[in-house]
Amino acid sequence: MHVDLVPLASTSQIERTPSGGDGIPADLEEDLRAFGCKLIHEAGILLKQKQVAVATAQILFQRFWYVTSMKQFGIGDIGMGALYLASKLEECPLRMRDLINIYDLLLQRTSHTLSSPQNQDTFKYAPMSYFGNTFYDLKDALVVAEMQILKRLGFNVHVVLPYGTLINYLRVLGLTSRKDACARAWGYLNDALQTPVYALYAVPTIVSAAILLASRHLDISLPSSPPHCWWDLFDAPWEDVWSVCGYVMRLYRERTQEERMRVMRLVGKKDVRGWLEENAAVQS
Repeated sequence: MHVDLVPLASTSQIERTPSGGDGIPADLEEDLRAFGCKLIHEAGILLKQKQVAVATAQILFQRFWYVTSMKQFGIGDIGMGALYLASKLEECPLRMRDLINIYDLLLQRTSHTLSSPQNQDTFKYAPMSYFGNTFYDLKDALVVAEMQILKRLGFNVHVVLPYGTLINYLRVLGLTSRKDACARAWGYLNDALQTPVYALYAVPTIVSAAILLASRHLDISLPSSPPHCWWDLFDAPWEDVWSVCGYVMRLYRERTQEERMRVMRLVGKKDVRGWLEENAAVQS
């Protein structure tokens, strides 16, 4: 990795994440991270929350798993806590009850998908009782999740979003007139939020990767022959740019029905612990 671009996660954390240390395979952890960010994104849409808050929440969510294992906290709880915290940081706070209701809906829909994989039955949301235990359990989980994110990240919750940088880079490269290139690069930045890259690489590297993917898929010719490589304008090392592209492209890989169902079954920490115990028993 380029010496001038220090990642937020340390080398030891990158090589062996806390979840990996507890026996969770790297591909499963990657899928769980992506699914947790997807829940944050869906909750943000349903709550009509600002994009800056949703993006900040996903980045905080990704950072959290470099200091804590999924065996200790569920991706559903931490995702909810990250969105609640990010909404405060971006000065567009949410009502706690609204956020809990939305996450209850999303979790019920996940449970419905597990019980009816072929989508034979229509999903119907059953609102929780106002004074029922479900609300207070989710409320406690939300408060604990927000507290743990702050504690374990050492209150270092500053996030630099890439969108302004993307616009500047597109202007430098003369691509602002290509609406398709702008939209596709913007989309890749949003998709990259489901990967750990914002906790690993500097914003110029991530933006350069989004532009590279957009230009390759749209057959846009940019100077790419040494010593006149366009990404050198932005101090983005080629190896890191290519690595970010790999993270993003892995999101689009085909997954089997069993792989998708496995991720949905592991939203809570108890589910993860049960899976680890079963897996350990099979291996022994």
